[in-house]
Amino acid sequence: MDNSIYLGAFTKAFEMLGTQFYWFVLLIIFAAVLKSAWFKGVIGEWMVNFIISRNFKRPGYILFKDILLPTEDGTTQLDHVLLSPYGVFVIETKNMKGWIFGKEKQAKWVQQIYKHKSYFQNPLHQNYKHTKVMEELLRLDKDHIKSLIVFIGSATFKTTMPKNVMRGGDLTDYIKSFKTEIITAVQLVELRQQLTIGKLESSFKNKRNHVKHVKEIRKVKQPISKRSNTAEAVPVNSDGCPKCGSGLKLRVAAKGAHKGTKFYGCSSFPKCRYIRKLV
Repeated sequence: MDNSIYLGAFTKAFEMLGTQFYWFVLLIIFAAVLKSAWFKGVIGEWMVNFIISRNFKRPGYILFKDILLPTEDGTTQLDHVLLSPYGVFVIETKNMKGWIFGKEKQAKWVQQIYKHKSYFQNPLHQNYKHTKVMEELLRLDKDHIKSLIVFIGSATFKTTMPKNVMRGGDLTDYIKSFKTEIITAVQLVELRQQLTIGKLESSFKNKRNHVKHVKEIRKVKQPISKRSNTAEAVPVNSDGCPKCGSGLKLRVAAKGAHKGTKFYGCSSFPKCRYIRKLV
């Protein structure tokens, strides 16, 4: 009997099994990507971009998307910036599901899916820093900068939200509700040039450095008991003020009963007097 026949059949079966296993692995990877926060963010930003591009055309409206801007302590990433005669709209996108609970001045909001609750940073505070960076870069009055938070997905608000927090379907009507022209056509062109020059190149290196910066900020926000380093080794700046969104600075009390004690103070002091004790 010719054993080569059996050997050939075995080899073919093994190759087929290997091919099936290969596609199975790819399927697992693909499913993991679809469920990742990164992919949800990309989809959410794409949907907002589609809404804006369809309803707000040039030359009256100029859209910038996924831009990196330099800050005093690193970089910050903005999902969308829409320049218009009615103001500069700085848009933060959230692609979420479940019930959303939150108030304007709360440091953390809650996402509830069935009985599971998770906490995330108040996006209004998150976007506050973005608007301040835009004010400085474009040299505009704060009243010219409009902060918008847009939720994409099946999320349902279970508490009353501020007017500038909305579902994606309400974005167009909200922007069109601004009817007073405060930026001229000439100024609009100048703002476009300033933002084009001021933003960082969308390169792998810049994005990698931004991710590193974000991780450092999150590390600072952890309870000190969970950090591997000491309080003295914590970076001086972090965007952790729950009241105004400004960075926190490591300070030392100069007088009084707590003289010599270290604490975190808001970098916008004396305008904001928030402090956080070291424990």
